[in-house]
Amino acid sequence: MTLTAGSAQSPGTEEEAGENTPPRRAAVAPRGGSPGPGQRGGSRTAGPGPGLRLRRQAEAARAALRRRYWATVPARLRLLRAATVLLAAALAGLLLVVGLALTGTWGAVADRDAPRTTSAADLDLALNDMDAQAANILLSNGDAGQGRLTTPYTKAVGHYADARREIGHDLRTLAVAAQGSRADEKTVESLTDGFAEYQELIGRALENDGHHGGRPAALADHRRATDLLRGQLLPAASALVSSNDTAFEAEYTTARSTLFAQLAAVLALGAALLAVLGVLQWYVARTFRRVLNPGLLAATCCTLLAVILGAHLLSASSSHLRVARHDAFDSVVALSRARALAYDANADESRYLLDPQRRDRYADAFLAKSQQLYGLTGATLPTYDAQLATTWQAYRSDHHDLRFTGEFRRELDNITFPGERAAAERTVETYAVYQRDDRRIRALLAAGEEREAAEFCTGWEPGTSNAHFEAWMVALDKVTGINRAHFDASVDEGRAAVSDLLPWAGGGLSAVLALTVLGLRPRLAEFR
Repeated sequence: MTLTAGSAQSPGTEEEAGENTPPRRAAVAPRGGSPGPGQRGGSRTAGPGPGLRLRRQAEAARAALRRRYWATVPARLRLLRAATVLLAAALAGLLLVVGLALTGTWGAVADRDAPRTTSAADLDLALNDMDAQAANILLSNGDAGQGRLTTPYTKAVGHYADARREIGHDLRTLAVAAQGSRADEKTVESLTDGFAEYQELIGRALENDGHHGGRPAALADHRRATDLLRGQLLPAASALVSSNDTAFEAEYTTARSTLFAQLAAVLALGAALLAVLGVLQWYVARTFRRVLNPGLLAATCCTLLAVILGAHLLSASSSHLRVARHDAFDSVVALSRARALAYDANADESRYLLDPQRRDRYADAFLAKSQQLYGLTGATLPTYDAQLATTWQAYRSDHHDLRFTGEFRRELDNITFPGERAAAERTVETYAVYQRDDRRIRALLAAGEEREAAEFCTGWEPGTSNAHFEAWMVALDKVTGINRAHFDASVDEGRAAVSDLLPWAGGGLSAVLALTVLGLRPRLAEFR
């Protein structure tokens, strides 16, 4: 058989042809440049760059973490359990912080902020009362005891001693409360020194008045004492009232802001914990073909209870704090100032009768204090009673028709509690009676009946000015007592909320931890 050219090839010829023909799939050039001559898809001599190695290491770490914590059913259960435990522990820790903060807040309100403010107000009142009683002693003593008004004198001596003891107590209380505030410390020191000087002047005035012909010297000492009181002691006492009340308000504002922030945090953590428990419940039901896990269901209920109790604790505490500070204590401060002004006005009446040289000054001072209590535009002593009656009748017809200003207006603008309005209205009505007595005193003096004016001013028999003043103070004490009682009740309720609600909330979260672990234990045991 004859072979034709090109009809067949030997294996060697075929291999040679394969070497000379290009490959069927072109080699891909490596990153960073084309292959060098003769490489034609062969192995590279250079390793991967640092960036590529780091990416590969990160991917390997993520893969390892995924395999450990998420890739398997037990890993997912453990991860969700850990999230539940951490959130429950965080919420429990937050509620513990809330409880400690509230305990401190109520302690500060009841044992520091309110007492130091009321002590300053009591000091203001006692200083005015002491000077009023000093004037009454001089006014009722007669001429070195001759013609003495026995009952007014005895009463005045007793009240003078009571006021002096009260001032000493208040100064000690304020000295302790002022520690840490250099301004308040200096004010209390100034008050203490000034009070010692005041007592010396009053003591000298009383001693001079015990001698025949000693009244002019007694009046001179009493004027200096009164000037010291009005120029130094009363402004300092009023400054302490304002300073301590401002500090109380600042503490209140900070505490309320903190409570709102804590409430938001409790709700946020509670919502997150409920969400994780919901996901966990859904995953267990979906994976293990069970409708509900009893342990997780109980943990969810306990979480919901703890969140509700924690939120109620914070909202109730905020409400009790508002009632204590603004609804109750604002009125206590206003009424304490009113009482101090009342005693100062009463002292101005006695000074008016005692010191003829200063009668115009004391009459103006009495009117100024009356305006601070029940302010009437353009009123003078002759027109004050008529304007008071007109504006008060307008208020009684419409409680929104308030045509007056002053401390009584402040109280009537803050009526909150049962019985408070009736007590406040009674206070103004007894005040109006006392004001009419003042006009009678001035009329008796104008008619030359000085002894009768002094007897009516300092006497305690029914129908006298002091008896009506005492009825006014009883009415004022009643409305103050209503507000003090609600202040104390709000403090007690705030403290009770912490002691009653916090243990239940903490117990509920402890149950969440235990129930979550116990509820998942049987499921995890299936994989061992």
